[in-house]
Amino acid sequence: MDKELIVALGGFLVIALSANHISKFFAKIKFPLITGLLLAGIIAGPFVFDLIPSENSKNLIFLNEISLAFIAFAAGSELYLKEIRGQFKSIIWNTLGQLVVTFLLGTTGVLFMSEFIPFMQDMSFSARLGVAMLMATIFVARSPSSAIAVINELRAKGPFTQTAIGVTVVTDVLVIILFAVCFALSKTLLSGDSFSLLALGILLIELFVSFGLGWVLGRFIMWFFKFKMNKNLKVTILIALGYGVYLFANWLGDFTAQPYVFGHKFYVEPLLICILGSYFVTNYSTSRPEFIEILHETGPIIYVVFFTLTGSSLALDVLLEVFLVAVVFFGVRLLGMIGGGYLGGTIAGDSWKFRHLNWMPYITQAGVGLGLATIIKHAFPDFGVQFETIIIGVIVINQVVGPPLLKYALYKVEETHEKHETPVFDGHNDAIIFGLEPMSLALARQLKGNNWGVKIAAMKKADEIEQVDDIEIVFMNDISLDCLNKLEPKHADTMVMMLSDSENYKWCELIYEQIGTKELVVRASGDRYYAKKFEKLDALVVDPSLAMVNLMDHFVRSPNATSILLGMETDQDAVDIEVMDLNIQGLALRDLRLPSDILILSITRKDQMMITHGYTRLRIGDIVTILGSEESIDKVELMLGPT
Repeated sequence: MDKELIVALGGFLVIALSANHISKFFAKIKFPLITGLLLAGIIAGPFVFDLIPSENSKNLIFLNEISLAFIAFAAGSELYLKEIRGQFKSIIWNTLGQLVVTFLLGTTGVLFMSEFIPFMQDMSFSARLGVAMLMATIFVARSPSSAIAVINELRAKGPFTQTAIGVTVVTDVLVIILFAVCFALSKTLLSGDSFSLLALGILLIELFVSFGLGWVLGRFIMWFFKFKMNKNLKVTILIALGYGVYLFANWLGDFTAQPYVFGHKFYVEPLLICILGSYFVTNYSTSRPEFIEILHETGPIIYVVFFTLTGSSLALDVLLEVFLVAVVFFGVRLLGMIGGGYLGGTIAGDSWKFRHLNWMPYITQAGVGLGLATIIKHAFPDFGVQFETIIIGVIVINQVVGPPLLKYALYKVEETHEKHETPVFDGHNDAIIFGLEPMSLALARQLKGNNWGVKIAAMKKADEIEQVDDIEIVFMNDISLDCLNKLEPKHADTMVMMLSDSENYKWCELIYEQIGTKELVVRASGDRYYAKKFEKLDALVVDPSLAMVNLMDHFVRSPNATSILLGMETDQDAVDIEVMDLNIQGLALRDLRLPSDILILSITRKDQMMITHGYTRLRIGDIVTILGSEESIDKVELMLGPT
């Protein structure tokens, strides 16, 4: 690695870290992270502060290729057949509708606007047709990462959501194939040569070889994922494999272009190979959970690198010149998606409500579209920069407009499952325990002994249990909102789940969406599948098989503290108190007149635990965890509680 490359790489990484912080500001004002990264790259690029000169961007092309390979892995991993099979018919027809209508309308629109695009004005009709086909292909591309981010944010689930994910991912697979075909045709049209059957045959062989290499790549990933090794090492190997696909494709093209070999560049599509490799791992490997986890954890870093570098290489002068053209192309693409949504939805037999909204999930564009534009920029240096700049202009508009429309569509079809707002503390601690058994009765009596209001929700009939006089029992017929309302859940501060994992999850999800209780405590069986689902609902999971081991461990290492926390010391206790007195707002801990035996363990603010010191200032809503005698705890509760 020469000195020039090291300097370029080091400088870029520093700028990428800054871009990451800038993008988080955009997220706070409800804009996509990608917009912030592109803007940061533009500011650092040669047209503003010149922190990343144009020659540095050329030296860092390998970062583009690494990022594109990883983005292709992420796109392929979303095509999980078991999850989309219920909506397969709708996915297929909506995909074809979107692809055909958007491509045809896009090609026509670019041809019509070619007189207003500087680099196309002097081209022949056949050359214009080649460029129009390439642009229209990129118009078809979607953004799985953006769509999935919105769906995860809203916890959307249902047939419309499944169709949206399926169409987005399948379209990105098909668009790579369409791009390979149009790329070959466009090279012929732009060179002025006639298209022959031989060229078509070579193209088909190239696609067939790409599919085969995708299968080989998938098998290799499955093989090395079976080994137990450090996760960072697996990430490194995966990234190296993706970049290796690009290196191999470039080497194969140069080798076959030699006169003594074929005299023709044999081109295999790296993006297609990586998407297919990821697809095979996702659907036919037991390593799928680990593979997906690595992609999700590493993805944000890759996106920072790719979009910042793309922004820095953007020709700002050209973008300003063709911005109106980009707006027109955005409109053309939008019309294509609306038409494709109605066509595909009608053939698939979707409800009219779905047909009216079918186009909204597919507006966003990101990695694949930008990746294809980057390929064009390097393949056609005469007009590639201007081509890429127009595409980026369209993508930026799509990224601003797309996510809000997807959110709107998900709300309209009522498939969102957002967390309900947490009720306000009413000054008295209340708990609801789901499940009637000796352990739940013991817990209820202990809470009641500590002045908590307690109810037990029994999934049984009254004649199936022995009478309980000291605890209120509410009988549940099924898991439904009507049954939940019988418990008056809005008054509860904590709900404890002591049923089976599946029943616990159903109750937790219902409470999460409809009530928003402050604390959900779940006694789980240790099943990893449900553990992750409970985690997404912000539930506190207690695994009985591990709890006893952890308890014994704490007794060995800190017997005094453990006995206090467990309430075994009759004169000591540990409790959480919410700050509700307006007079306490802004007061530093050192200024509180606390009893001498009170120890403040922590303060939790907006679900974040803080390390405290004497100058930490309290705010309304803070949860203060204290340790001390019962008499002193009563004094602190009176001090911090409501006036």
